[in-house]
Amino acid sequence: MIVIEGTVRLPVANIDAARPAMLAMVSASRAEEGCIDYAYAFDLVDPGLVRVTERWESRAALEAHFKTSHMAKWRQSFPALGITDRSLRLYEADAEPI
Repeated sequence: MIVIEGTVRLPVANIDAARPAMLAMVSASRAEEGCIDYAYAFDLVDPGLVRVTERWESRAALEAHFKTSHMAKWRQSFPALGITDRSLRLYEADAEPI
């Protein structure tokens, strides 16, 4: 299993504008083959900090995710939403027990 963990930052004033794009990204990503989980969460202490967590069945599933139209659309929205400071890390983990 592949785990992605990290953060992005956006201006607090843009949170409401970002929510529809974020919801679209999460919904489309969760529907992808090989996606186990995909989530964004706003930090309670630092509201402009968005915590990103993803779990994928394989590297191939993650690589396919990078090529989707919703990923391209999400990345294109970064300048308008003021998304900066992307810091994501990839980990390989044992699959969860059934």
